[in-house]
Amino acid sequence: MARKNQNGEMPNAHLHELFLDELKDILGAERQLLKGLKKMATAAKSDTLKSAFEMHHSETEEHINRLATVFESMGMAARGKKCKAMEGLLSEADEIMESFEGDPALDAALIAAAQKVEHYEIASYGCLVTYAELMGHNEAKETLGATLNEEKDTDVKLTEIALTEANVSA
Repeated sequence: MARKNQNGEMPNAHLHELFLDELKDILGAERQLLKGLKKMATAAKSDTLKSAFEMHHSETEEHINRLATVFESMGMAARGKKCKAMEGLLSEADEIMESFEGDPALDAALIAAAQKVEHYEIASYGCLVTYAELMGHNEAKETLGATLNEEKDTDVKLTEIALTEANVSA
């Protein structure tokens, strides 16, 4: 629960609507990503990359559960909205899968598409963590921070796969 200032108000309350809007956006994005990760895992040629996509799919399910917890802590139902940014990023990933099907550079291209997604998520969760901190939503800050760290770890893992396998074999 949020801490209150001396006036009995949440600090930085002006961020509340923005925080909720961003929560809805990232919830929608995570739900959209579940389908995208399945497609990318199917398309990937490297077992290591397939495994990374499958692992991130499981993590994404947990991210959705965490977001539901954050919504609940705000006294709200977990309702997402269509994330146009994720829709575009996944559309681009679909184009990449079509364009590079059978090409030795497919896995490198998939990693590039996946890292664009990760960077979007990192930016979104970074903002949410900051807003939660400024408003005194300490539980939300911790919960969202855990997801932020996992998104950063996934980005690092994708870079490692790119440098050791995908870019080399392309």
